[in-house]
Amino acid sequence: MIKHLLRAGLLAALLCSGWSQAEVIRIKDLGKMAGWRDNALTGYGIVTGLAGTGDSSRNKATRQSIANMLSRFDMSIVADDVQSRNVAAVMVTATLSPFARAGETLDVTITSIGDARSLVGGALMLAPLKGPDGRIYALAQGPVSVGGYKYDMNGNVVQKNHPTVASVPGGAVVEVGVPADVTHAGQSVTFVLAEPDYTTATRVASAINSALGTGLAVAQDAAGIEVRIPEARRSRVTDFLTALENVTVEPDRRARVVINERTGTVVSGGDVRISKVVVSHGELKVTILTDNSVSQPLLVSRVGDGVRSLRVANSRVDVEERGETGYVAATSNTVADLVQSLARLKTNTRDMISILRAVKAAGALHAELVVQ
Repeated sequence: MIKHLLRAGLLAALLCSGWSQAEVIRIKDLGKMAGWRDNALTGYGIVTGLAGTGDSSRNKATRQSIANMLSRFDMSIVADDVQSRNVAAVMVTATLSPFARAGETLDVTITSIGDARSLVGGALMLAPLKGPDGRIYALAQGPVSVGGYKYDMNGNVVQKNHPTVASVPGGAVVEVGVPADVTHAGQSVTFVLAEPDYTTATRVASAINSALGTGLAVAQDAAGIEVRIPEARRSRVTDFLTALENVTVEPDRRARVVINERTGTVVSGGDVRISKVVVSHGELKVTILTDNSVSQPLLVSRVGDGVRSLRVANSRVDVEERGETGYVAATSNTVADLVQSLARLKTNTRDMISILRAVKAAGALHAELVVQ
């Protein structure tokens, strides 16, 4: 009971958490400049130094990769002659951040593509990382870090996490940077909202005009705000963008209720209102018990052919119904008010989720209902 009341109290606290006061937020926390994007890099490599946990001899690609690597050192070996299980073929991925320059380091993720059992203790050989255009932008190499392990012997297996996925912190060096130009010919920039909303876009444009100059910002649509760079500040665009990012605004919140049925979590965002509605909720519990017994006579010494003990199953059905039915009458309340009323009736979290979905179906919940 105490655990149930704590969960209900926590849910009510989440729904009631300080939305009565307006929140002023920097616009840099609401989105980013158009042209600011990350770039995905991928590559193929091999991990060496494994203690017999690498790819088996059935993987021809791994054996061919070893032969190709050794050929760089003037050693001619046929791929069919390679039988090492200390090597694993892997895919290498990294993310090239905007404005990255040559010489910077990137974190690398490695995933096995063969039948290797574990990458623990291995080291990634030099692997080029390419972009979607086929150009090499970084080179990856270094000892791998695995957040798990797998050991097996004689059919006994001990495993933690996924030992065939590893990382190399700072293992890639940028060879070619990707210049990111967020300006349009040095005359304007476009700020893009992470969550498109016409009201928020209009407020952002008004806040920029009030802080940096009249007529600089215009809301193009629900996501983009075009900002003109004044001629006096075009030689110092970075300073202007710094001032632009720190302009504060009060964003508009869309009424939304998020429900996670797996964890029994309900989070309400914005000023979510509920029209006049009546909620009646009862609980019915059905329990089915089966007792298995064997019918065996005690005074019978000899039995004929085909005579055997009889197994008997006795089932019992118990129906338990709560003595009282929960009744809540909501008149122009919020979701928090409804949840608090249901908590007083000792309604568990999953029943609250069902009730909120029913209120939405009845047309009384004026918000977007998101079920995860």
